[in-house]
Formats: sequence, C-alpha cells, structure tokens
Amino acid sequence: MRVLYVAGREADYSRTRNVRKGLQKAGLDVVGVFPPRRSFRYLPLLIRRALLAARKADAIVVGFYGQPLVPFLRLSRKPLIFDIYISTFDTLILDRGLAGESSLFARVSRALDRVACAASDRIVLETNDHIRDFASKFAVPAEKFRRVFLAADEDVIYPRPVQRQDGRFWVHFHGEYAPFHGVNHIIEAARILQDQGVCFRLIGTGITSERDRGRARQLGLRNVEFIDRVPYDSLAEYMSRADVCLGFFGENRRAERVFTNKVVESMGAGRPLVTRRNRPVQELLVH
Repeated sequence: MRVLYVAGREADYSRTRNVRKGLQKAGLDVVGVFPPRRSFRYLPLLIRRALLAARKADAIVVGFYGQPLVPFLRLSRKPLIFDIYISTFDTLILDRGLAGESSLFARVSRALDRVACAASDRIVLETNDHIRDFASKFAVPAEKFRRVFLAADEDVIYPRPVQRQDGRFWVHFHGEYAPFHGVNHIIEAARILQDQGVCFRLIGTGITSERDRGRARQLGLRNVEFIDRVPYDSLAEYMSRADVCLGFFGENRRAERVFTNKVVESMGAGRPLVTRRNRPVQELLVH
C-alpha cells in the first residue's frame, strides 16, 4: 500500500520525522512531500506537488501543520487521515493571545481547524481528553477521531548511561519557548535553587525566549545555560547528562489540553521526569 505523507513542516521536524518513520515501520510504502523549510511562502508549491503525488497513492496522511493543506488534498478523492497535532485556534488565541476570542482573527483561526476536520476521513489526536475538546469545540463527530499517543524515535532516543558532570545536579529542558511550556516557571525554580548546586540547561528558541532569557540575566542567574536548537539526534545525548528532565508548566487553557513530545522523549531516554499535572498527562501516565 502506498501512502502519501504530506506535512506543512520540514522533513527533519520531530513530529514529521517520527510519523513518517512509524508509517514505514508499519510496512507501508511512504512517499513524503514536505516544504524545504518553515515558511508559508512554500505553501502553493507544496500543495501542487502533493496533488501530483496523490495520483499514485492509495491514501493520504496529512501531518503538522496541515490545516491549510487538507481542503486542497480533499480534491484528490483519496482516503485522508489528518494527524492534526495542534489546533490553530488554541495556539494563536488561547496560548499566544494574539487576538480576543471573539475577534475576526479568532474566527478565521477556528474556521481553519473546523474546515480541515470536516474535510478529513479520520483525525488523529494524542489523548481522549483532547479528542473530546476538539469534537465539542469544532463540531466534529467523535467517531471520526482515533487516539494515538505521542512517541519518540526509539532508534535515536533510548536509555543511555548517565554522563555525570562536575558533581552538580543538572536539570534538562528542551522545546519551543511558548507560553504553554511555562519556561518562566523554570527560570523561577533556577533562582530558588541557585545556591544549592542545581544547574539548568535549556535548549530551544521561540516567542518567549527573549523574555525568559532576559529574566535570567536580570536575576543574575549563574546556574542556567541556554542553548539554541540542536538536531533531534543530539537530544538523547544531552538528556543523558541530566539528573532530571522537565516537561511543560504553562497555566493557560492550551496547557490544560496537551502533553508534549518532551514528556515521552524524557521517558524514552530513561530519565526522571517532572512536568505539570493535567488530564492528558494523567491519561498517559497510569500507575
């Protein structure tokens, strides 16, 4: 069976990479169509290439970020599965607060989610809690959804011997600096633990990185190391140097609905994990 896998993010983005690899491990013949880099300027070319490739495919899987892609790929009349991953409305309105919930921008964001869901034959989300929220918020029949937990690439992220560093206790975080990740709380924890031999290594960039790094400088923190994004293959190496890994700690409504890749990646690396409690996390972590 030949599957066309189309995503709005570049081929080496973690979600894109992991889903594509999972489809291949399931024995499917996977043809991938991705933009060369993270930019909407490639969207028309991406859609054109995907529609051409769809002619020889038995089914289509659309990955992140796929809301602008799904309505066009529906024209192929092939069975279409949407790994929706995130909501446009939740990300731009509830998390980043770019506009009010009743604004025109919010209505357009909500419409992108709703139209893409309506055009899909099946929709994949990571928890039943998230499915219930999506079904209610975007008027999608619940039977259209399938739950598939997030996963890490086991060929790259697996338990490794702990590489102790200079006798200090190291705390690891990686991910995008976004409000729902709550990096500001990590900075505050670093302040509290500054004189207790606890060091923090934070890997990534994002919309709150200037604010969060600025706060660390303002506090004069000597126990926080900031590193920009690293290749996915390097994450397990960094995690193996840590005594504990961090998940996410945001407090907005988006943070109530999700758990993140870093949660399963930390567990896949065999490291102790500290993360916020919400219903999706509790759905995954059943004792």
